Amino acid sequence: QVQLVESGGGLVQAGGSLRLSCAASGRTFRSYAMAWFRQAPGKEREFVVAISWSGVSTYYADSVKGRFTISRDNAKNTATLQMSSLKPEDTAVYYCAATYTTTEVISRMTRMLQYDYWGQGTQVTVSS
Repeated sequence: QVQLVESGGGLVQAGGSLRLSCAASGRTFRSYAMAWFRQAPGKEREFVVAISWSGVSTYYADSVKGRFTISRDNAKNTATLQMSSLKPEDTAVYYCAATYTTTEVISRMTRMLQYDYWGQGTQVTVSS
């Protein structure tokens, strides 16, 4: 069982930066792929980025490529999403997700149903 807790959301002006963190419980964190999804008001939850268990492989949605960076620290059981050049359309609740897999083909891990564990979400609001 893995429990995920997100933090770091808030209000920022367009062009600004925020860093989200996802703290995971459980000793086998290193065996889990991690991802961030987001859900804007009135919209479906969408994939943002994923990182493999080793941290070697990452995959980004086109909408955030070049602006967001995901990383993980398996020793600290944390995953971090650094968001830069934020836009009003990035406004959403951001969710951390995890699933037990050691695949490095992380580009295939973009669907919600592939993830077994979810955090409660953290609000990110970007003002124009």
